[in-house]
Amino acid sequence: MNRYKYLLKNIGLLTLSNFATKLLSFFLVPLYTNVLTTAEYGTYDLFNTTIGVLLPILTLNIQDAVMRFSMDARYSKKAIVTVATKYLLISNLLVSGILVCNYVIDFSAVVKQFSFYFFLMFLAQSLSGIITMYARGIDKISDLSVSSVISSAITIFLNIIFLIVFHFGLPGYFLANIIGPIFQCLYLIIKAHVIQDIEWDGNFSNEEKILTKYSVPLISNSIAWWVNNASDRYIVVFFCGLAENGIYSVATKIPSILNIFQVIFNQAWSLSAVRDFDPDDRDGFFANTYRAYNCGMVILCSIIISSDKLLAKFLYAKDFYIAWKYVPWLTIAILFGAISGYVGGFFTAVKDSKIFAKSTIYGAVTNIVLNLILTPIIGVLGASVATAISYFEVWALRYWYSKRYIRIKINLARDLISYAFLVIQASALLLESIDKSIFICETFISVVIVILYWNDIIAIFGKFKDSVHRKAIKK
Repeated sequence: MNRYKYLLKNIGLLTLSNFATKLLSFFLVPLYTNVLTTAEYGTYDLFNTTIGVLLPILTLNIQDAVMRFSMDARYSKKAIVTVATKYLLISNLLVSGILVCNYVIDFSAVVKQFSFYFFLMFLAQSLSGIITMYARGIDKISDLSVSSVISSAITIFLNIIFLIVFHFGLPGYFLANIIGPIFQCLYLIIKAHVIQDIEWDGNFSNEEKILTKYSVPLISNSIAWWVNNASDRYIVVFFCGLAENGIYSVATKIPSILNIFQVIFNQAWSLSAVRDFDPDDRDGFFANTYRAYNCGMVILCSIIISSDKLLAKFLYAKDFYIAWKYVPWLTIAILFGAISGYVGGFFTAVKDSKIFAKSTIYGAVTNIVLNLILTPIIGVLGASVATAISYFEVWALRYWYSKRYIRIKINLARDLISYAFLVIQASALLLESIDKSIFICETFISVVIVILYWNDIIAIFGKFKDSVHRKAIKK
């Protein structure tokens, strides 16, 4: 199958599963911010954040190895599934032990109060991580798409029932966001014949060593990404309080518009990068896709920043409205997370998991240092600025390291200028006293960014037009 066709096919299928469902979740933000208090939302976010760091440590990040090696026909599916199931069970037993210890010594009153939901969240996320990665690895993208729609539909429906009809509050929010992913896992387990591939009496020690050799270096990468994504939550709680963390968490909902595109593309791209890797990029496939991806993400990022206050008035109720201040910087962070994820596909292709870790660790250290400096001075805004800077650093390092493996031609000077314009937009938005003038300025900068990428926009539409024309001729 043609490289572009394969990539576009997977983007199409993943769009089906991600775009509509994530958009529906996005529009439910007003429900959450009206029904839950800032402290309740902050509690859920803190649980989710804590599980995010426990997962790679307790599972040895086995899900990344599951995807990469299930794409390689030389490795047995039975071995991959059995090894992954072993680490799934061990990790959940360890979490159970931790929760029992906390119940006895009462280290955390909040965890003790909601320990049942904490365990179910960990179970759902650990199972989902392995099953969805396996489905991607064995090219069950259409089944993955259907399962995501099922999961999101159930999650949204249960949120409405539990929060509005039964008024369950925070426990209802926990349950709705646990049950949906569990149904997705059950669907994929059936479709991918996972149960049939588990062999408890099989000897897969060699395969286990190979999988863990690849996955263990990625633990530090996952933890470093967690630091970039989530450590600021703890620093915000420490310096600003749990309610401010709830507001900060809600601030991520508008940037999630950009994150939808990032998730869809990077999921599809990770498959193409492995399947079609070419160190010399002889036909320009990698350079062309990078330019198109970067162009689209930068323009969308600029539009979201320009529209930030309008979206906030629609989405953020009551005390949550102030979250608009943090949106631009978190949106810029997602942009750099997206393009660093693109470059990361090269390291997946050559199975160099150490580069992943090295670049992300540097970014994580920068994030923590800047958070500790900026948050006490400018509050939650400092945390969001620190996140944006650390993501930029990860992208810059990965782009530099990628030159060892592949040569792609991009207009780096133009890209850096456009990134500078985004920072100007984000900074200008904070000048609240001159709202009308700022909106004109924001719109003007968005137009300038479009002009900077005009040649890339023309090239993208040209390729699309040629593709449609070729299809018409064949018919």
